[in-house]
Amino acid sequence: MKWRRLNGEIIHRDISQEVEQIILRELATGNQLKICIGTDSQVTGLVTEFATVIVFVRPKHGAFMLISSEKTKHKFSIKERMLEEVSRSIQIAYKICPILDQYQLDLEVHADINTNPQFKSNTALSDAMGYILGMGYVFKAKPDAFASSYCANKIVH
Repeated sequence: MKWRRLNGEIIHRDISQEVEQIILRELATGNQLKICIGTDSQVTGLVTEFATVIVFVRPKHGAFMLISSEKTKHKFSIKERMLEEVSRSIQIAYKICPILDQYQLDLEVHADINTNPQFKSNTALSDAMGYILGMGYVFKAKPDAFASSYCANKIVH
């Protein structure tokens, strides 16, 4: 995965190294951190674009994020696409979790899945929740899943 900042600056080092450098910088300035990972997708014609974000939340001092996006021509059912979003988030969580554990930082995995059964994405809720919780991560769904529902959403829309 290729990563960049919101301003478009490409990140050339491994994402784990980048996350650790950010953590060290933020802790050195006295900021508390919570890390949230989320993925959203958008289907346009035959193309599905996925955006995964790592959001660094500094309580009462704002937040910033790192972004990775990818396009594919694979056709997904709604449930398959929701679970692909979750899978992409978990892949990143798994990769950076040892660093977060080292610095004792909280991690949440956000799923862009509606808790209201009237929405199509809800068909993937129990599977996504089981997947994320089964991996040992804190799970958030709409309306509390801002990393996927707002941050990643801005990248694919």
